[in-house]
Amino acid sequence: MARIEHVEILMVDLPPAVERVDAIQSFVSQETPIVRITDSDGAEGVGYAYTIGTGGPAIISLLERTLAPRLIGREAEEIEAIWRDLLFATHATAVGAITSLALAAIDTALWDLRCRRAGLPLWRMAGGAQPSVPLYTTEGGWLHLPAEALAEDAAEMKARGFSGAKLKIGKPSLSEDRARLAEVRAAVGENFRLMVDANQAFDLAEAMRRADMLAEARVDWFEEPMPADNVGAHARLARHSRVPIAVGESMYSQAQFKDYLEQGAASIVQTDVARIGGITPWLKVAHMAEGFNVAICPHFLMELHVSLVCAVPNAPLLEYIPQLDAITTSRLDIRDGCAHPPEAPGLGIAWDWSGIRARIVPGTHHEFGEGGTHATHGHGHRAEA
Repeated sequence: MARIEHVEILMVDLPPAVERVDAIQSFVSQETPIVRITDSDGAEGVGYAYTIGTGGPAIISLLERTLAPRLIGREAEEIEAIWRDLLFATHATAVGAITSLALAAIDTALWDLRCRRAGLPLWRMAGGAQPSVPLYTTEGGWLHLPAEALAEDAAEMKARGFSGAKLKIGKPSLSEDRARLAEVRAAVGENFRLMVDANQAFDLAEAMRRADMLAEARVDWFEEPMPADNVGAHARLARHSRVPIAVGESMYSQAQFKDYLEQGAASIVQTDVARIGGITPWLKVAHMAEGFNVAICPHFLMELHVSLVCAVPNAPLLEYIPQLDAITTSRLDIRDGCAHPPEAPGLGIAWDWSGIRARIVPGTHHEFGEGGTHATHGHGHRAEA
């Protein structure tokens, strides 16, 4: 056991490599808060979270003013106790995205530290259920792209061995979504999974109409058809739809997933490790879903989720959207259309610290140490591992 002696927080901004547009928003940029924790034995762990372009400074402020100072002197191995204490320290702002994302950056750093100390990769430390998982792509399925581009990308990914592709839907008319799906299906044939994502764009009546069309198009799941806080509407849709309903990227607590599962409102849960508050609650949701015989197919964050989906037995797919290429030297290990988790101790993400330092958003870099010392820097000065 070793106490936490030093905490560093910072944020970088990562413009997406491709334009990302869905039915309700554009992915402006990826604000990426990063937390680096060092214990009294010199062991280190790094965690992170993300936004799609807004709210990042609020996450950094919560980390700086409330959460990071509470870590100094804590036993680094007491991850469950730390997560619970920090949650209760922020109970007036939970459940919500800002709090969950801040908690996630800390929690993933602590898991990284734990695994590094143990000399084990995260996927083994957290369960070691499966050595690889099939991939599906979303990166070529954005709503602004013409149908022929969707079809071309899906066909290319099929040729690379991917199991499926996800397309954004939510065009003004049902017929437009139907035509786009038909063109992609014609390009990839029947032996390729197609999923769709509405990004909460519909009301119940429209979701029911689209669900009927999606069943005819032989779609594997209908993702986020309606606002995520309306569990009752999703339960009604699930009873109506012949297409499985997938939800979870816009939920921020275990209790929300419990409500969905108990009411039969979700056939697939898509718990996002950052938005749920870290690895600690992610694993709880995954095992809760397993108890309901429901699959977990997490949203985004493939560099981290690859280890988590391989840790549990009920994760059949991993979503392919490259996220961290600009600030890491590691890449997802893809063989025969499957993702293989890193075998290096920890999260298995090799951070490019010189690249990170060059991208720090001004005013977001803070350090905490023993005695409550606190320093803010425009640029880092620590020696890098």
